[in-house]
Amino acid sequence: MTTTENGAQDAGTTGPRSAQAPALLRTAAELDALPRPAGAERAVVMTMGALHEGHATLIRTARQAAGPDGQVVVTVFVNPLQFGEAADLDRYPRTLDADLATAAEAGADAVFAPGADEVYPGGEPQVRITAGPMGERLEGAYRPGHFDGMLTVVAKLLHLTRPDEAFYGQKDAQQLALIRRMVRDLNFGVRITGVPTVRDPDGLALSSRNRFLSRQERHTALALPRALFAARDRLAAQQALHERALATAPGGDRAAGLNKLGEARAAADAQAVALARPNGAPAAVRATARAILDEAAARDRHPLVLDYLALVDPADFTEIPDDRESGEAILAVAARVGETRLIDNIPLTFGALT
Repeated sequence: MTTTENGAQDAGTTGPRSAQAPALLRTAAELDALPRPAGAERAVVMTMGALHEGHATLIRTARQAAGPDGQVVVTVFVNPLQFGEAADLDRYPRTLDADLATAAEAGADAVFAPGADEVYPGGEPQVRITAGPMGERLEGAYRPGHFDGMLTVVAKLLHLTRPDEAFYGQKDAQQLALIRRMVRDLNFGVRITGVPTVRDPDGLALSSRNRFLSRQERHTALALPRALFAARDRLAAQQALHERALATAPGGDRAAGLNKLGEARAAADAQAVALARPNGAPAAVRATARAILDEAAARDRHPLVLDYLALVDPADFTEIPDDRESGEAILAVAARVGETRLIDNIPLTFGALT
């Protein structure tokens, strides 16, 4: 068994591997030679490197799912097909040594870190996967071709790694939805699992791009999670009021209804609950988030420049109508602060109101 200069074992090793030294694989041939676990599953986590705690959470989740006898492969590849401008591609951080350490600590068995020539040996592929109508909305509208490039490399990496299960973060909700659709439409034999967004203590969703924010820009960027959480809280409050209104409707046993809800004061917010209505919740959600984002956009220094705020159906990322009364939704936002573009989202559930 040999060891690379990064301290990782060569791909061809078949003996016991220290948890501190995942195999570093550079070529498809090395990856193909990696022994699969007998009677257990292989899990894969795809990244573009610059690993942070969000990636580590994905790896730990994959490790737990695969079990002690399973295998976790992490891919590190900065995919040129996903970048509209060469400057953005060149600016993307590349930190392989640190990535190997993070992957090892989180429980990875191998790291596949090929170069562009290995993934695209003939240059940019002439045959690509197209994302379809969903790929033209939101992120797709602001980054034309991005999702085609993403799906193309995900398809290639799924073929190369041949996992039983692949893990992706819900922070990139539209990406996750498109991968699930591709796997379903094209009959890929792999399970796709989403992992909840990981946030810093101040609420900002973890991203490799956060390192480019100055202290003042980060303060502005916090408007994104604040807007999402405020919208979620507004929806919860509105639905709670409607439930109280139903429980205390004229003709019913008002005291019994309030007691069932745990309401101690029989006369509390009687007028508010009587006026509560199920309709208009989507509009209220949008308005609550928009107010916070507009305030951040009006800052004299380091203002937020909004690309979009959208309340969408997670199945196809079309806008939720204002009269929606029940079902799942995603509130998504994208904005620029200085030179850094950030995205975030939060899942919402509109209650089945009657």
